[in-house]
Amino acid sequence: MSEEKKPGRRRSFWYEVARVLATVALNTVLPVRYHHAERLAGKMPMIVIGNHQSWLDPVVMGFPIKKRQVTFMGKKELAANGLIRGILKEAGVILVDRHNTDMEAMRACMKALRGGEILGIFPEGTRHHEGVMQEMETGVAMIALRSGAPVIPVLVPKLRWFHVVDCYVGEEIPTADLREQGINTQTCQALMERITAWYAAMLEKAGTKFAES
Repeated sequence: MSEEKKPGRRRSFWYEVARVLATVALNTVLPVRYHHAERLAGKMPMIVIGNHQSWLDPVVMGFPIKKRQVTFMGKKELAANGLIRGILKEAGVILVDRHNTDMEAMRACMKALRGGEILGIFPEGTRHHEGVMQEMETGVAMIALRSGAPVIPVLVPKLRWFHVVDCYVGEEIPTADLREQGINTQTCQALMERITAWYAAMLEKAGTKFAES
């Protein structure tokens, strides 16, 4: 099966519910204006990364992807409650232990990408309120280099009640040159540094619009 024909993940019931609620919220009480959302319509599989400020960030990051379900990575602490764990599992969330090398989660991510899915990752691992992509977990670099999937960055704003905020989708972050050098500690570190620089450039280009969001 070619990359273009891989079906990806079928939308689950809870994912559809979330999209309906997001459609209402992001067009009314928590309005978001997207820039270059067409960059999220490329060939699958794809890795979409974003900065992390709020628990609503996955909603903002995944909303412009209209025809496919995004498989998000989330910290296992989110699933402490059995009911919540069931909902997250049914919604396709990959739970990860952020404090240890979680090979099971890594294998689940690679399986999702091999199946033509869109993988949503917040490289900072947890919410940060100062700086953008200054501190990252190494997992995103390892997954990106091993899979070879395109990495698309999203500059996610903090939502504000009844105030339009701007969300920017950046150009693909190149990884092929690093993959050619081999997948190791050095190339993973180089990719993380590239991601940090990419976001710095996106912030500079967004200017005051994002700073005021």
